[in-house]
Amino acid sequence: MNASPRPSDFRPAPAPADAPAASVAVVGFGAFGRLVAEALAPHAAVCVHDRSPRALAEAEAAGFRPVPDLSGLSAEIVVLAVPLPALAEVLRAIAPHLRPGQLVLDVCSVKEAPARLLRDLLPPFVEILATHPMFGPQSARDGLAGRQIVLCPIRGRRWRGLARFLRRLGLEVLRATPEEHDRQAALSQGLTHLLAHAFASLGERPRIRTRSFELMSEALAMVLDDAPEVFEAVTRANPHVAPLRARLVEALSTAAPPARPGGTA
Repeated sequence: MNASPRPSDFRPAPAPADAPAASVAVVGFGAFGRLVAEALAPHAAVCVHDRSPRALAEAEAAGFRPVPDLSGLSAEIVVLAVPLPALAEVLRAIAPHLRPGQLVLDVCSVKEAPARLLRDLLPPFVEILATHPMFGPQSARDGLAGRQIVLCPIRGRRWRGLARFLRRLGLEVLRATPEEHDRQAALSQGLTHLLAHAFASLGERPRIRTRSFELMSEALAMVLDDAPEVFEAVTRANPHVAPLRARLVEALSTAAPPARPGGTA
């Protein structure tokens, strides 16, 4: 059984006596932002910023402190739970309000482009971590234990304490460079989304089917209803998907039974 996460793992030094043991600001209260806030709430003081008044009202109703003004983002860790197309705008907006020592991280589905934006648009006195939780609200509905999260350290050392904390939550923490992440995710995630949509376009599910067909259908259905921005990110914003897609098309057109050992050509 995993030990209970300690709030001290969030920070490199003790906080003042009147301060919360750890504080996290979640920017963006969509489906994934809500998941992040709910997962961290038992272990840290969580506040939420969203430019939508309705989203802020929902965050407050869920028990999180709303932060309408970006000047209130004083938390030790700032989680940017926004899609890739919105990331640059959000980074420019928060940059003037950050303070030295804060750890800023994104949760986008690709990592090379966000890593460049984080480096280019954030002040040099904040620490930067590019991350990709390999799960979403649907796949994590039964809990986080056993799910993967990829960490791509960009600047600073506080990510190590965060990694220890995430492991205590039961997550499998993987470290990678942004390029390594995108190369592997092109196959494990990009092609999966392409196959899900291609498979769905073939028509209704047949009544006559094998168990292997059912398992494949269930797996592809897990990503079929992902938000459009997720599909765009994992299939088009990842530069390593296009070559794999071409290889897949070629493999499908030339598919043949594998040669048996000792068989004749």
